[in-house]
Amino acid sequence: MEFQQSKRMGGFKTLIFSELSAYKKQKAAEGAAMIDLSIGSPDLAPPGFIRETVSSLSSEEDQYGYTLTGIPEFNEAVSAYYHNEHDITIDSQTEVMLSMGSQDALVHIPMVFANPGDYILVPDPGYTAYETGISMAEAKPYYMPLTAENGFLPDLDSIPNEIAKQASMMILNFPGNPVPVQANEAFYKNVIAFAQKHNILVVHDFAYGELYYDGKKPISFLSVPGAIDVGVETNSLSKSFNMAGCRIGYIAGHPEVLKAVNQMKSNLDYGVFRPVQVAAAKALKEGGWYGEEARAIYQERRDCFITSCRNIGWDIPSPEGGMFVWAPIPKGYTSIDFVYTLMDHAHVVVTPGSAFGPSGEGYVRIALVQDKTLLEEAVNRVKKLELFTNNKALI
Repeated sequence: MEFQQSKRMGGFKTLIFSELSAYKKQKAAEGAAMIDLSIGSPDLAPPGFIRETVSSLSSEEDQYGYTLTGIPEFNEAVSAYYHNEHDITIDSQTEVMLSMGSQDALVHIPMVFANPGDYILVPDPGYTAYETGISMAEAKPYYMPLTAENGFLPDLDSIPNEIAKQASMMILNFPGNPVPVQANEAFYKNVIAFAQKHNILVVHDFAYGELYYDGKKPISFLSVPGAIDVGVETNSLSKSFNMAGCRIGYIAGHPEVLKAVNQMKSNLDYGVFRPVQVAAAKALKEGGWYGEEARAIYQERRDCFITSCRNIGWDIPSPEGGMFVWAPIPKGYTSIDFVYTLMDHAHVVVTPGSAFGPSGEGYVRIALVQDKTLLEEAVNRVKKLELFTNNKALI
């Protein structure tokens, strides 16, 4: 019997990460010792108090019912986090909503607020889940190029008026993935004015808000006056507290937006395991010290990796935040060619920039998810290829 898939499935392409994983396994089966710097999955464990809370509560018989939504303790912790970290007053009852990580929110929000044929303004390059949500909503992406010439910030003035009129949403992400830069308050003020003018919902993906360097703390979009009137901010505990497998995060911001998203979500799932919510609440309220420790580890990795790369002639901008490096590739390569060259000859796995949008060509994304020793080993392997010495090329 032959089954015909829906047209909607055309939007669910095989992700490059699956292709790279399969090829990595093939190389490993051939005896290669691969160093994988492609996926942004934290290699660090959650702090002990998170593990202990989940473990302790999981042994109690009354913890296994549906939670349906965020428990009051979790919502109040989100509100307290914004007050303590960003000096913002967020109503825990109406301006906070539980999500199963950031991706859950980012994929579903377009289905609530975009009609088929609407434009959704997205950063280019940008996180792959944005396009998935757009496809599910049967909307159309309008790419906002992130270029070095503009500080890797979208140029709102370049968006045609006819596109803005047909746009229902704008997605932003600072510190960014894959481009690890931060936005300033002046940019966010322009975003708010643009959104008000064109009646566009702004969704700010703040998943890397706790991973920053040199003491330069990122600005929460919601901290800018007027932001809550035009949008929401999503966040996750996957990166900040290494709770990636727990699948917990939140949406904060405009109450009517959250009410609508919650209406949809109430038809899709039954909430997050209560012990995970309790542990997440403790992390948000009491785990500031752990953020400092994690930032120190990632900054040490960043500095080590960037210095090592520059020593072999690979001039890479130093990231301002997040767990990624956005690295230009040698002339004569496409990003996918360069990735497979590294896999074949250096046994190092990185992600082609083209996977994140048209403007990603010419770059690769490298995740700082290994310890310093392996990061240095990866650079030493690349050095042997002489890709950055006197413009020599392997292929």
